[in-house]
Amino acid sequence: MDAFLISTGIVALAEIGDKTQLLAFLLAARFRRPLPIVLGIFVATIANHAFAAAAGTLVARLLGPDAMRWVLGIAFLAMAAWIMVPDTIDEDEDPALARLGVFATTVLAFFFAEMGDKTQVATVALAARYASLPLVVAGTTLGMMLANVPAVLFGDRIAGRVPLQLVHGCAALIFVALGVATLLGAGGNLGF
Repeated sequence: MDAFLISTGIVALAEIGDKTQLLAFLLAARFRRPLPIVLGIFVATIANHAFAAAAGTLVARLLGPDAMRWVLGIAFLAMAAWIMVPDTIDEDEDPALARLGVFATTVLAFFFAEMGDKTQVATVALAARYASLPLVVAGTTLGMMLANVPAVLFGDRIAGRVPLQLVHGCAALIFVALGVATLLGAGGNLGF
């Protein structure tokens, strides 16, 4: 259950102010159809994070426990630093993409925007850290939805009220704690 709760919390915090959350704001403003946008985010996140978690699980199996501890510890510390860097999103729009409809546009835009994103990298690391791919994917997906559904539904009302530095600082502290705990050997019995 730790894998699910930690994955949910880390990704929900990491997603605040992230480029994919900015994309959710933009899609909501452009299309003004929340249900297909939310469903598109959900489908794209499950697909992207399942792929990322599978990669994380494979890396954990290939490296062995000692190397994995160092790789994960350093990765979590790097994520702590990376999360403090504000994201931006290009507003260039592909006209062909917009012709696909709200749902398909959201799925494609979100899936590709998430490639190499902080939350995808976090999903890889979390899947490598915890021996439960389904719980990590479920947790990271829930974290994405917790951050993005309000952005779609209430974006214009809450955008200026969320202290991004505080949220990013909290997420960074969680990544630092995970990194230090991993480097000190916590979780040695997790199966990698």
